[in-house]
Amino acid sequence: MISTVLRALLYYNSPMETTYSATFTTPLGDVIATSNDKGVSGLWFAEHQLHLPDQSILSSCQPGNDHPLLLKVSAWLEAYFAGQNPIVDIPLNLNGSFFQLCIWFMLCGIKYGTTATYGELALQLQKSLGRERPPAAQAIGQAVGHNPISLIIPCHRVVGKNGRLTGYGGGLDRKEALLKLEGWL
Repeated sequence: MISTVLRALLYYNSPMETTYSATFTTPLGDVIATSNDKGVSGLWFAEHQLHLPDQSILSSCQPGNDHPLLLKVSAWLEAYFAGQNPIVDIPLNLNGSFFQLCIWFMLCGIKYGTTATYGELALQLQKSLGRERPPAAQAIGQAVGHNPISLIIPCHRVVGKNGRLTGYGGGLDRKEALLKLEGWL
């Protein structure tokens, strides 16, 4: 079931397509967004961010401050940081392994103001794929950590056992601030 939904919701990058980028200011620092005409492909904090794409990739992007999808990202970020729970109606253009895409899709199901643990995600994936055993929590953590569209795909809502705050590509201080904004902390 997950694979069918993923195929319907996610598009894959074509090397021939033009990629656009824009930088937006948020209360937690600037974020860089990338998109082509099919969907948003990246959203990262510009500083103190793990797994930020190589600068050569970002510098090959065309300026996209007026690109329709990046304008949608800007409006979404503005609403989100104003304390609203904006609907994600922005097409996504993700590139990852089947396992990563499954995890990123599951992250989209973690509702605003709530969290899930790595173990819960492992059990959910086990059930969805009809596997005998759940994947290792570390594998889940790797996929969560490599989420290319932070905030919109809410990887900050994944916590450790007993609600303990654990790794976040944008830094634990940002994760805590995001969860406070959503009313979870």
